[in-house]
Amino acid sequence: MSCAAWFRAARKTAYSFSILYRVTAAASASQFHKKIICNEIIGATFSVLGFPSTKIGGGTPVSVSKHFFFQNVAKFYTLLGQERADDEVLDNVASNGDDACDNVPEDFNVKAAASHTDGRPQAKHPTDDLVDFTRIHINKLPTVVIIGRPNVGKSALFNRLIRRREALVYNTPTDHVTRDIREGVAKLGNLRFKVLDSAGLEAEASSGSVLRRTAEMTGNVLSRSQLALFLVDARDGLQPMDLDVGKWLRKNAPGMKTIVVMNKAESLDDYDGSLASAVGEAYTLGFGDPIALSAETGLGMVELHETLRPLLEEYVLQNINDDESQENDSSEDMECKLPLQLAIVGRPNVGKSTLLNTILQEDRVLVGPEAGLTRDSIRAEFEYQGRTIYLVDTAGWLERTKQDKGPASLSIVQSRKHLMRAHIIALVLDAEEIAKARRSMKHVEVVIARRAVEEGRGLVVIVNKMDLLRGEENSKLYKRVIEAVPAEIQTVIPQVTGIPVVFVSALEGKGRIAVMRQVVETYEKWCLRLPTARLNRWLRKVMSRHSWKDQAAQPKIKYFTQVKARPPTFIAFMSGKTQLSETDLRFLTRSLKEDFDLGGIPVRILQRTVERNGRTKTSSKNEQSTNRAVERVVSDKRTILAVENNSTT
Repeated sequence: MSCAAWFRAARKTAYSFSILYRVTAAASASQFHKKIICNEIIGATFSVLGFPSTKIGGGTPVSVSKHFFFQNVAKFYTLLGQERADDEVLDNVASNGDDACDNVPEDFNVKAAASHTDGRPQAKHPTDDLVDFTRIHINKLPTVVIIGRPNVGKSALFNRLIRRREALVYNTPTDHVTRDIREGVAKLGNLRFKVLDSAGLEAEASSGSVLRRTAEMTGNVLSRSQLALFLVDARDGLQPMDLDVGKWLRKNAPGMKTIVVMNKAESLDDYDGSLASAVGEAYTLGFGDPIALSAETGLGMVELHETLRPLLEEYVLQNINDDESQENDSSEDMECKLPLQLAIVGRPNVGKSTLLNTILQEDRVLVGPEAGLTRDSIRAEFEYQGRTIYLVDTAGWLERTKQDKGPASLSIVQSRKHLMRAHIIALVLDAEEIAKARRSMKHVEVVIARRAVEEGRGLVVIVNKMDLLRGEENSKLYKRVIEAVPAEIQTVIPQVTGIPVVFVSALEGKGRIAVMRQVVETYEKWCLRLPTARLNRWLRKVMSRHSWKDQAAQPKIKYFTQVKARPPTFIAFMSGKTQLSETDLRFLTRSLKEDFDLGGIPVRILQRTVERNGRTKTSSKNEQSTNRAVERVVSDKRTILAVENNSTT
């Protein structure tokens, strides 16, 4: 078939398709029946277009792959809307032959000009790009909440939308992995919106249970959401619990637009009736036409995009103007303070989640007397004294064993990952356990603190539950804990001196300002940069007051400079063959922390040998430790790496 004949056949197919679609629309048929009827017209005419054919139900040979129609139906019935615009192209093809096919525009028969027949609410101005979501400030984006009964794939869809594996996903029919509200920015095509992953809803949960508390938290976030994605399991079909969730939605969010999403639909087929049966069941929920997709494979995300786009654009056009988006962009460009990453870590049931709620002054995460209640690492953003802070509440830190499987094992891995990403680590201790055990830190807490120091992170120790040590009978214990904890921490972690310790009661909301003040102060020390001239003046004073065993063998430092911050890293350039010993390095490190007030953060000092010809050489005594440190310096000081490479050649 020639190119011109193919275009003519495609045009006739689109014409027949659009006529039948308009007839079914006038007859007030449901969206699902419209698609089924139109599928027959497409199948009857596909053989004309030269596609490989198969038979459906003994009827006319057609070539429609699995789920092909449901993902691309909009593109077929929009051909007629471009009929007049395409006349010139078709005439050109007919007159110039098959060679004219090379000049066909790329967007030929692809625009969604007839999407107004979809039956869903559209924006007031139906154009291709009404809103540029990338120019909107993140706090102004519309919010979409994912709701459904447990184990229907809410977290998997959340990860698919944000394009990262942030939420824990595990197949546990008898248990619920997600317990807190997780927030992220979804990137679906050209759409940007905030998406909330909620815990599984059980409307009949007993009062005071974990499920009832998670349902109350989900109800609280509905007030700041514009759309809801109601997930059901297409494999299991409609369950009584799904009907309960639908009733709960109508009761708690009567005016919210709700879209039913049939997840796990990759195994359903349109031709054996399984997909039609699932769609019919989901339609009985009363929230309109459902969308079939698979969060695991990405099937059906195109139709989800086409459904959400007009709704999100309408919200943006009604609530946000161009001036606001431009002002927000300019304010971000002028922001000079970088965000602070703060991770709250510790053993289970020491009050980490309660401390996060106290700092945020809202019930952001689930709290309770149960140990191990937090599973996901929840990230929250807030402003403190003009600085953006990302606060992460991690799951209780336990030693991972071979017997640990399932969500508990995944929580441990996720907690360690967030410890590596954070700038400041807030290690939370239990004051009551310290008083009983007469020791400040257990083995797990020592491991956390040492790992934070090894990774170069700032460390702040928070002793929680101090309200349990009040009273006349506990006055001695109260004083003993306040005096013993800082001294014992310094003994356990001698690498870092002056680690700040804050005593709080998160349950009563006391100590919030002291914690944040200490965190910001430690972060500023962690980012400190000292000029070379000031460091060399300091170095002359320090070297003069240090007692050397042999003045003749005293190492000579040519100059001292800082090559990196976060954490502060310094290099001492040595002249001669004499190198600084470990004792000398510890002396310089301690003097730096005392004179420049760098307590609570790790400080690294490297040394290089400057030869007479101007080349530098790494000392053989500290070669291994220095090389490890240089690898961490490379990203910020490439010149140092270049000098290293030259010295080895």
